[in-house]
Amino acid sequence: MPLGGGNKCGRCQKTVYFAEEVLCDGQSFHRSCFVCMVCNKNLDSTTVAVHMDEVYCKACYGKKYGPKGYGYGQGAGTLSTDKGESLGITHEEPAPHRPTSNPNPSKLAQKFGGADKCPRCGKSVYAAEKVIGAGSSWHKSGCFTCATCKKSLESTTLADKEGEIYCKACYGKNFGPKGFGYGLGAGALAHTQ
Repeated sequence: MPLGGGNKCGRCQKTVYFAEEVLCDGQSFHRSCFVCMVCNKNLDSTTVAVHMDEVYCKACYGKKYGPKGYGYGQGAGTLSTDKGESLGITHEEPAPHRPTSNPNPSKLAQKFGGADKCPRCGKSVYAAEKVIGAGSSWHKSGCFTCATCKKSLESTTLADKEGEIYCKACYGKNFGPKGFGYGLGAGALAHTQ
């Protein structure tokens, strides 16, 4: 972390403090600076697309860098990401939770042309399914969930400990302060031994 209290914003190059920091693809941004380079729409981990250290919404990214030509237009009859649930097609359940002891090889993967590895399932994470959290790349569906309760997470609302990710509630229960005055709910008192 550079001198001055925080990282530099990838958009405005000013200091980003922890309370206002959004991390994306190894860069820090102010929440107000984490917007599409083209249309200035606010972004989050599900709507961001990164190209050469610039952030875009998926729509603008597709228009600027996506495939061009006949058959790649807008509206009915174009490419779709429908998984077929309406037709009765079912998909496999995600693999059971498996903590990782390997660091994410993202620098090595970039050097040798591979993709980042998901810490939860160990499989490659490609740009279309990538979510950044706790310094690693995760699969958006199935893997980017709380290690305890399996609730889906957002990169801005997760808590991490030793490379594992948790929702704020489970993190507080497992790693937060214990004793009188730290119970759950308004005004609760708890006694732990």
